Amino acid sequence: MTTPSRGSAPQGRPQRKQVLLRLDPSVYEALARWANDELRSANAQIEFLLRRALAEAGRLPGNAGPLPRRGRPPGGSAPKPPSD
Repeated sequence: MTTPSRGSAPQGRPQRKQVLLRLDPSVYEALARWANDELRSANAQIEFLLRRALAEAGRLPGNAGPLPRRGRPPGGSAPKPPSD
């Protein structure tokens, strides 16, 4: 019997791999500014850049799914504030 792990992905979607990355502080700050300019988190920017580099080198696996959508879901599904 397996025990479910904390933060597991919904059924049918593989769990994302977590990686510890050490960066020079000035490199991280430049990356964070770039990510902010493109409305991404620093983590999403790193994944975007890695995927682009892999694709340009012809090393992106064919079974790599698309980048996950981040942020609010489309369609205005945010709860409405209570009216007085």
